[in-house]
Amino acid sequence: MSVSRIFISSVQKELAAERRALKDFVHSDALLGQHFAVFLFEDLPASDQRTDAVYLHEVDRDDLYVGLFGMEYGYPDANGTSPTEHEFDRATAQGKERLIYVLGTTDEGRDPRMTALIRKAGEQLIRKRVSSIPELTSAVYASLIDHLQRTGVIRHLPYDAAACNGASMDDLDPEKVERFLRIAQRERNYVLGPGTPMAQVLTHLNLFDGDRPSHAAVLLFGKAPQRHIGLISSEVKCMHYPTAAGGKPMLDYKIFKGSAFELVDQAVHFVMGKLAHAVGNRSESVGAPITPEIPREVVTEAIVNAVAHRDYASAASVQVELFADRFEVSNPGTFPPNLVGVDLSKPHSSLPHNPLIADPLFLTRYIEKAGTGLMDMYAKCRAAGLPDPSVGPVPGRGVVQVVQRTVQVTAQATAQADPLKNSVFEDLSVVLSMPTAQVTAQAAAQVAALLQAAAQGDQSSDALMSAAGLTHREHFRKQYLVPIMQGGWLVRTLNPPNHPQQRYRITDRGRVWLDRFNTLPKA
Repeated sequence: MSVSRIFISSVQKELAAERRALKDFVHSDALLGQHFAVFLFEDLPASDQRTDAVYLHEVDRDDLYVGLFGMEYGYPDANGTSPTEHEFDRATAQGKERLIYVLGTTDEGRDPRMTALIRKAGEQLIRKRVSSIPELTSAVYASLIDHLQRTGVIRHLPYDAAACNGASMDDLDPEKVERFLRIAQRERNYVLGPGTPMAQVLTHLNLFDGDRPSHAAVLLFGKAPQRHIGLISSEVKCMHYPTAAGGKPMLDYKIFKGSAFELVDQAVHFVMGKLAHAVGNRSESVGAPITPEIPREVVTEAIVNAVAHRDYASAASVQVELFADRFEVSNPGTFPPNLVGVDLSKPHSSLPHNPLIADPLFLTRYIEKAGTGLMDMYAKCRAAGLPDPSVGPVPGRGVVQVVQRTVQVTAQATAQADPLKNSVFEDLSVVLSMPTAQVTAQAAAQVAALLQAAAQGDQSSDALMSAAGLTHREHFRKQYLVPIMQGGWLVRTLNPPNHPQQRYRITDRGRVWLDRFNTLPKA
């Protein structure tokens, strides 16, 4: 098997992290690692050779030139030309395939000489702007896969990059794309903003296979991703067991479908709604602080990991399981070999199994920062007084993440010895139309936070949803807002119901329940 050599430009310190991340990514990817070897100048041992002679010799012998153009121009020689520009010119003269990536969404603050080099490259080829390491690895991944396909090395694209069988642009939801753009620009200053044509967005995210949307495109923005044959198993199964052993009978079992973003949101809500929550003293804030036994960030990180890194070619699904003593998330796929035995609480490389899916999750801050997710999970568990999580491969189950929990507290368990608490939860169970035993302490605290916000003045539905700590709009509307209005605890202030300036006002009945809830003993 022939291996193509990749020369990554730039020896200045500015882009050292980006160069190292690219090399680690290429060498660790199951497909790319078979076909490419990456050269980094800084990996060479000391030798009695001129620096410029070494890097120009490497350009000559390598097959592809990857140019990383940052803010700095580099140290020019006597003729005023930097090593980066010498490398680009040499690759051009030798007829090498050139892949150019410009770091940064604008040229503000960029060295004018680097701006001129970027302009020169742009006159010869299509360059790509990226603003982060995840964007860079995703873009390079797409380009290298395209190279392998064009040169006939591979006939079938990796799963996330391959066209979704039978899918067309009509199967994508423009509203989901628009929501992604709003969040990505707000959270990461993404170069494309709301209103950008959908085809342009997919092109920029490398989500086309020819003129057809890829599996990644449909999973991220599809109207109903699981209707497509190649994505049937992309659902997430959530189970809640009353014991540490699991098995039947289950307290709850849900199968969630939807986009990657919706899968994460729904699964996180499932878990958070069943964990025990401590309600703190109201002197700490306007509303009584609510502290879950497992931090929300830990739950989210585990579920995002499973959705982003699973093997989507597998017929198995992601499983989210809540036992009496622990929280487990498992996903089909393999654990990166380079992370086996590594202390994941310390800095380590980030190697997404599905970079075309991971990049949009990063842009919308579902993934916080490349390589820090598991570190944050460990830190959050330690801060909450929990044991370190367990993350790694388990035969027959794929990759499994386990977080220990404290004993679950349900409304039924906490109410038995307290008549006032029993009455408060019973009233809430009537309004939410569910058995008292299924009304968790978190649900009660969320309703209380929602009513507390309304008690401060008329509020929009978005403000109430935010006050309750919820993010899934349709779930909030169906499970909270509508039942609470039907129960007479909230009323609309305007007609018709869908008025753009609609607000919601707490009623006397709602204030009575809120006052009773606030008199409960606080943890």
